[in-house]
Amino acid sequence: MVLHAARVLNVETGRVQAPGEVLVQGGLIVEVGGTVRHPAEAEVIDLGEGTLLPGLIDTHVHLFLHPGAEDLQTVQESVPERTIRAVLAARDDLMAGFTAERDMGTEGAGPADTALRNAIDSGLIPGPRLRVCGNAVDILGGHEDAIGYNPEQHVLPNATQADNSADLVKVIREQFKQGADFIKIYETGKDAVVDGQLVTPYQYTQAELSAAVQEAKRVGRVIAVHATGEPCTLYAAQAGVVSIDHADVLGDETMRIMRERGIVAVPTFTISDYFSQHSASPERQKQLLELHAREFRKQLAAGVSFAMGSDVGPFPHGTQAREFVLMVKYGMKPLDALRAGTVNAARVLGWQGTAGALKPGFWADIVAVEGDPLSDITALQRVTFVMKGGVIYKR
Repeated sequence: MVLHAARVLNVETGRVQAPGEVLVQGGLIVEVGGTVRHPAEAEVIDLGEGTLLPGLIDTHVHLFLHPGAEDLQTVQESVPERTIRAVLAARDDLMAGFTAERDMGTEGAGPADTALRNAIDSGLIPGPRLRVCGNAVDILGGHEDAIGYNPEQHVLPNATQADNSADLVKVIREQFKQGADFIKIYETGKDAVVDGQLVTPYQYTQAELSAAVQEAKRVGRVIAVHATGEPCTLYAAQAGVVSIDHADVLGDETMRIMRERGIVAVPTFTISDYFSQHSASPERQKQLLELHAREFRKQLAAGVSFAMGSDVGPFPHGTQAREFVLMVKYGMKPLDALRAGTVNAARVLGWQGTAGALKPGFWADIVAVEGDPLSDITALQRVTFVMKGGVIYKR
């Protein structure tokens, strides 16, 4: 196939070619340019005034969650029901242009995401390429434990419990046995803003996180952490995690280590923005969002690397391109936001060299959007064409 559009964007260099074309064969990109070869047997697809881009990548999603009372849905809905919903969520995300994602925890559905990933990979159902972690890992009484219920009911937590280094190693081995690609650990919670400053307790020491990172590294895997503030974000950076998700506050030493080791921050503005309008405590959420936006500008100035991650699930799947809009709103340049959701995100997922750019030899994961996202980032919310692995899913 030859894809033809008004523009093709090289997200690595920022160069726009107008018009632009991409030659696809056997599920891979063969050629990219203003014009490409048109083999006699090739189908030419004219995408009009759109811009061709690499498929978008969201590094923080929850396919097993949907809008509503998050804690209640994980108690009231069976794992089979939640898996069916996850199948629909994966389809919606793909149709919105997200050809790859990192699912950051099934919130109590265990390794059901392994089955979802495998079904997508085998072509049984449509969805993004997935990196999955099963349940996230948490301490007793921690961020995702079942707090606030009658103890006699023994309500299960939304994460797997590990209270020390030995527990972490055991749980990590079990998660990998069940099919996880990486491990997610909750490092902070519950957050509060006190006198304009973020206050949050840590859940694991730096030594405990290091033990987890080393165990994952032993089998060539990585650890991602939910961490919002100091000293928790510092512990995570010192341990050598692949990403610090949410990253509301990063101290100077934390940012230095992140730059040195290539650790990315995943801001997840969209979930905060959504909860500031749709939660039981909107004022608290607005405070956290304002603080995060202020700190984000400091992180940009300090040269922190970012990957796009929306935390979609508690808000509707297929709408998470708003994350790009919010990153730009809070100070990021449109091209840098695009890189966060393509080349940088591909590196976080371990798919650098195969995804995240329109280059010969890369997977043919390609989208087209209305208009030019470099001049109007909201164009990413108007995806008109989706191809994954050379297969067209939206046209």
